[in-house]
Amino acid sequence: MTSTYSTNHTPSVLRTHNWRTLANSAPYLLPHLDHLQSTAPNLKILDIGCGPGSITIDLTRRHPTAQVTGLDSFADPLPTARRLAATEGLANVTFDVGDIHALDFPDNTFDLVHVHQVLQHIADPVQALREMRRVAKPNGGIVAARESSIHTWYPANRGIELWDRLTRELAQRSGGNPHPGARIHVWAEEAGFAQTQIRKSTGSWCFSSAEEREYWGGSMAERARNSGFADRAVESGLATREELEVVVDGWQEFVACEQGWYGMLHGEIVCFK
Repeated sequence: MTSTYSTNHTPSVLRTHNWRTLANSAPYLLPHLDHLQSTAPNLKILDIGCGPGSITIDLTRRHPTAQVTGLDSFADPLPTARRLAATEGLANVTFDVGDIHALDFPDNTFDLVHVHQVLQHIADPVQALREMRRVAKPNGGIVAARESSIHTWYPANRGIELWDRLTRELAQRSGGNPHPGARIHVWAEEAGFAQTQIRKSTGSWCFSSAEEREYWGGSMAERARNSGFADRAVESGLATREELEVVVDGWQEFVACEQGWYGMLHGEIVCFK
């Protein structure tokens, strides 16, 4: 996979990825999964950009008779995913390295092909969706995607504003497409889906309780100090280590603020082949 991912898989990054489940990151998909299960009990599911496997494992738990494959462009988070599957005794899931731009599967293989926050990190999202469409089964196979669109926070915070600018500029310099949720349905059309085959929706995250602020703000502060994001921001000349400490301070202030909240809107598509 020609990835433009601007960070790596340090503990601070895996902390946010491991939090993701079907309930908090793909609720739009659940009714369609139930329908697929009712028509094809032995589902074949491909979860691309699986990272440490939390959503992939959740898909496996929910559909114990399915054959589930988690695919990622990086090998380093996959041992975590495999350990989680082994700990839970899940024998119907495998994890492999692969390229979303050239999937190593035959045409018409999967009932569901899913990505979450992946298209923004790759070089050619239209080609990726074209490949996802190719390996989905005809007459009811689903290609599903969820990508961030816009975000907001309270109170105003110079460190978080700097973080927002740096994440966007770093993604753009890397060839990515930051926060593309508003246009993923257009990419799906360009990949070969008709408008009538695409269902569009939105979802959101909101972090406002003390526990939620600590989870999100604490993770972002850690990333600003020690992750691929921090290293690339400095190496590219976009920020100094001193400026990254301003970002750390900003997220720590957010965590400590009882009135603080952070919200992110996502664009979602379910495409029927």
